[in-house]
Amino acid sequence: MQLHMIRTDADVAAGLVDLALLDPRLFVIIDKAGPVPLRRLDPGYRGLAGIVVSQMVSRASADAIWRKLEALAGDVTQHHVLGLTDEDCRAVGLSRAKADTLRRLAESVDSGAVDLDAICHLDAPVAVRALTQVKGIGRWTAEVYLLFCAGHPDIFPSGDVALQNAVAHALGLAVRPTAAELDEIAARWSPWRGVSARLFWAYYARVMRRQGAPLA
Repeated sequence: MQLHMIRTDADVAAGLVDLALLDPRLFVIIDKAGPVPLRRLDPGYRGLAGIVVSQMVSRASADAIWRKLEALAGDVTQHHVLGLTDEDCRAVGLSRAKADTLRRLAESVDSGAVDLDAICHLDAPVAVRALTQVKGIGRWTAEVYLLFCAGHPDIFPSGDVALQNAVAHALGLAVRPTAAELDEIAARWSPWRGVSARLFWAYYARVMRRQGAPLA
């Protein structure tokens, strides 16, 4: 089946209509969530670097680190990042692990070992395998890149704690689902899992009043 890539707000709106037909429970959730942001980024090093920065920290912390990184580097490209010292990375708030990941990614992109534009056109499982070859980039990071930079319509980052909490709250689950359990739940929302992820991040922000989406 030809997938409809998510490139515009109209694509998100179309996905929400189909999701409500796939799973009637989502009618009320869509209403409560309010506007569902597109959150698209251009593919490439800058986009993936921003996602790496947002790993395992709050959105506010990630945004603060990113602003400092931009102020220091000027533009966040693989070439600028390779020019940063350990002291530079500490000064902007990057952990040693994240600084190392950004450098390894920069080296891979600079050498041509990783083509972040071409990866956007691969099937999701193949793309995830390609991205996770870079040490420090796991499934969550790869899936968020495909979701926001490639516009892949059928990606659901089930390891995201905000999504786990939002789904549990919205569906009235007794406990927060594990990543594996959320994979099973989200299977019902295929081929629009990418829109369902956006929906539950929007629900998390509006109904639960917490910022969980990795990107503003």
